Amino acid sequence: MTTTRRTESDIQGFQASPQLQASLQQVLVDMIELHLQGKQAHWNVVGSNFRDLHLQLDELVDFAREGSDTIAERMRTLYAVADGRSDTVAATTTLPAFPPYERNTTEVVDLIGTRIYATVDTLRGVHDAVDAEDPSTADILHQLIDGLEKLAWLIRSENHKV
Repeated sequence: MTTTRRTESDIQGFQASPQLQASLQQVLVDMIELHLQGKQAHWNVVGSNFRDLHLQLDELVDFAREGSDTIAERMRTLYAVADGRSDTVAATTTLPAFPPYERNTTEVVDLIGTRIYATVDTLRGVHDAVDAEDPSTADILHQLIDGLEKLAWLIRSENHKV
């Protein structure tokens, strides 16, 4: 009789390749940067529809913070090291810098919308390679893309005219 049992030494957990690690690291720093820029905008937005935009920015900040945590924890699950240090984020993010000082609501809508779409571009840019190696992680990227695009639509609608 032949056995199909494996031995303890035959069993290994899935480990991310260097490419998968690099892709997730880029997503991580851009999500962290989006969180930080969203908070900067939240603190310094002024003008018409202030309260609505102020609250929408908090929703974005919460989503980006939770998303970065999900990505970092997924990296650790795959035996990759997550680097969310401020120096690393500042040196490697792909998002444009956020301007200082107070900004009016119309300008903040455009600035934040652009940064959300920049983050989505990062997610879409790594998606296919991530999916080829680890479809479970690609599912996380799908959820982040869906959520960010919805937030971009909601925020950008503040400036939409018909």
